[in-house]
Order: sequence, then C-alpha cells, then structure tokens
Amino acid sequence: MTTNAPIDCDVHPTVPGLSALYPYLDEMWREQAIRRGFDELNTIAYPANSPLSVRADWRDAAGKPASTAERLVAEALVPFGTGTAILNCLYGTASMFSEDLQAAFCKALNDWIAHEWLDRDARLRASIVVPLTNAEMAVTEIERRATDPRFVQVLLPVSGEVPLGRRQNWPIYAAAERHHLPVGVHAGSSYRHPVTGVGWPGSYTEDYVNQAVGFQSALSSLLAEGVFAKFPDLTVVLMESGVSWLPAYMWRFTKFWKGLRSEIPWVSDPPGEILRERVRLTSQPFDAPPDPGGIDRLMNQIGSDEMLLFATDYPHWQFDGDAAMPAGVSPALRHKMMVENPLRTYARLRETVP
Repeated sequence: MTTNAPIDCDVHPTVPGLSALYPYLDEMWREQAIRRGFDELNTIAYPANSPLSVRADWRDAAGKPASTAERLVAEALVPFGTGTAILNCLYGTASMFSEDLQAAFCKALNDWIAHEWLDRDARLRASIVVPLTNAEMAVTEIERRATDPRFVQVLLPVSGEVPLGRRQNWPIYAAAERHHLPVGVHAGSSYRHPVTGVGWPGSYTEDYVNQAVGFQSALSSLLAEGVFAKFPDLTVVLMESGVSWLPAYMWRFTKFWKGLRSEIPWVSDPPGEILRERVRLTSQPFDAPPDPGGIDRLMNQIGSDEMLLFATDYPHWQFDGDAAMPAGVSPALRHKMMVENPLRTYARLRETVP
C-alpha cells in the first residue's frame, strides 16, 4: 500500500449465511438463534434476488457477491489499482428489536470481519457495526473494537428509531471522537418508520430515491441538535447518499438558520461552513451531470473540493466495467477524491497506510 494508491471508502462484504456468524456468537446467543429458527438477516436495502442490485460478473456460482476476501480483492481492488478499501458490512443487525440480540450479533459480525477479511489481506480496513438501539451497548462495542487499528470508523444506518442528532445518541459520538473514528452514515434503515416523510412507499425505486431525503433529515438533526458543536473533532461520512442534492440543501438550511438561529444558538457558524469542514460524501452512486461542465458547476456550488471520497460501492451495480470514477472529473479532483481526501478524513489510515 502507498499513499498514492486509491482508497475505496465504501465496499460491502457479504455474510454467506447466518451460520457463518455462529462461531463468533457466545454460546447463549448461538443457542437462541438455532432454537428460535432465525432466518437470514440480509438487509432489504439491496434485495438479494434482484439482478439489478449486484453486477452479474460480481456474483459467484451460487449467486452471491463479495463472498470472500480473495474475490473482493480481485474484483474491487485490483481492477482499479486500489491500495486500501474500507469494508462496510450491511448485514441487517439493525432490524432486530431485542437490544441484547442486536448487540450480540454486532459483536459477532465485527469479529467475523476481523478474522475472515482483515486477517486475510493487509489492504482491507473496516467499520465498526454497532447496535444503534442502545447507546451504552454501542459504546461498549466501539471500545472493544477500537483497540484494533484496522477498524477506522463507526457505522450507522441513516434511518433508525430516532433522528441521529438526538441526545441519546451522543455517547456514540463521544466514543467515536475519543478514538479518532469518523461516523459513517450509510443508506439503510432499521425500518421502524417509513423511509419517506409521507408514508410507506410502494416500490423499491421510491425507497432508493428517498434515501437522499433521509440524509438531509439526518444532517438537519446533527446540525440543529448541536452534535457538531458538542464534538468539534468529529467527522461524519455520508455513504451512498448521492451528491447533487447538497448545494440546495445547504442554501435552504442556511437561509432559515439566519432567521431562526436564536432557537439553536449553538449553531454559531453558517451551516454551509460547518458541513464543508465536518462532512464528507462517498462518490457512488454519483447522481450529478456526467459532463465536465456540469461537474465543475456542482463543485463550485458545493464550495469545496475536499468533501467527496472515492468509492466503488462494490458489489452494487452503480457503473459498468471499470468506470468507477464519474466521467468529467478533472485529474486534480480525481486525486483528491482517491487519495488526499480519504487520508484527511480517516486518521487511522494516515497512521497505518505507508
């Protein structure tokens, strides 16, 4: 690995089946899973049987993608010259209602990632999966796994039981900041509430498109509740949020902040300035115009070339062939997205990537 090699900030290993986690579960919880007949916990954010959710050439003979570290490296790192990849496992632990079960499966999932993936290739890093329903348990898991420098961030779904900025989540941010770990907010949900603000959608298309609105709501909560003020060294990474909605959102929030700032006095700086300094977004799925002029205008509207991080979103089908970097991105911006911005964002990469 070298600091000039691309860093992929969002790739997804696949849990081959619930039984793969059994060796990493305490005996009590393993017996619970078997006796109660638990089915798979695959997230419905990417339907396993939908041909469009995964590129056909990234499925193995059994139809599963990203099934081993060796396959992931061969398909997601080698073709793009990637030197480091951050694994964000989207297994559906967030859907469990039992706090104890959710904590047990998050622990098992993180141990499985460490032993079956990180131990097999030095180019791999990972996010810590935590039980969002219980902040105390989430902190315990962060403290346990933060001792391993290969875990470089804390992973949360964008939609849970309460908005991300609410005070009951603050111990998670305190632990992340203490260990110099960004908080990665990924598209997805615990499905306690509709993904839209107007009720349950009737199609997967609506669910996917409306994830961007969920990210806007999450940012509003983090800003208005004072998370960025309370934790001045915390960075938030939005993953699979898209990027084209950001300028309009910053304009809108800033406009109303000017008139209502007395309600949230801890937001002392213009929201756009806070977001440019403290928030990052992964590049896939890229929803901006494909031409150079369109991308230049978008970057001028965002007002920063430090907010975007390179990501393939492997194995999800966001592009064909090796066109992981959107067409029209300038060479200078390309290098910042692939190398400079990730190294600035992830303190542990600066410490471990030579």
